[in-house]
Amino acid sequence: MGTVTIQTTQNIGIDYEVAGLGERVVATVIDYGIFIVSMIFGLFLMAAIDNRSTMVVLMIIWVILYVFYDLACETLFNGQSLGKRVMKIRVISLDGARPSFSQYLMRWLFRIVDFGISSGAVALICTACTKNVQRVGDIVAGTTLIKTEPRTQIQNLVFTPANDDYQPVFNEVVQLTDNDIALVSEVLNNYYKTGNTVIVFNMAERLKKLLNVQPPATMDDMHFLQTIVRDYSHMVSANDFTI
Repeated sequence: MGTVTIQTTQNIGIDYEVAGLGERVVATVIDYGIFIVSMIFGLFLMAAIDNRSTMVVLMIIWVILYVFYDLACETLFNGQSLGKRVMKIRVISLDGARPSFSQYLMRWLFRIVDFGISSGAVALICTACTKNVQRVGDIVAGTTLIKTEPRTQIQNLVFTPANDDYQPVFNEVVQLTDNDIALVSEVLNNYYKTGNTVIVFNMAERLKKLLNVQPPATMDDMHFLQTIVRDYSHMVSANDFTI
């Protein structure tokens, strides 16, 4: 599966896995399933209401929700519909930023091409053939879908202290969160794969400022980041520290 590089707020490039075709299809099925269930419920409700005007209003409301569902959800919920949230994927801009409303709008408009005119055939072929698994709407809008599930879980970090006698070097790590540590681990993993020392330096400088700490002169940036992960892992496991 391909990856896309996202620039974080710390100006560090992190690779995220692009959501696969199967995940996108399942998310779409879930979204359609919600409307099928709501339509069935609505039919029973309308059958019980002997008022033509009310029935028309309910039908109009349902159609509006169906038509604008994706646009509204992605705009309001940071690139996720209910189906995408269940599948833990979301829409992002290829430049790593949160998509603008105009990008969400372009994706939505081109649903006519991807799903309307072709009954989904164009979207299926396009996502299967493009590098970043993009349908036509994604290509035009400059977006794609990524997996939101972190590849590095806090309980799987490889720098966890081997014994209970470990003494944390930087007690200030209590200011961090699991997501912060996962990001640090992603930076380390990216360094091991690419040898890019710039991302290590940027992350180290960011953490030094954030925690207001100054490592010993003998501790380089790589060692500093590994120590931060060790300290945090130890304090979480030993003290049941929660953020």
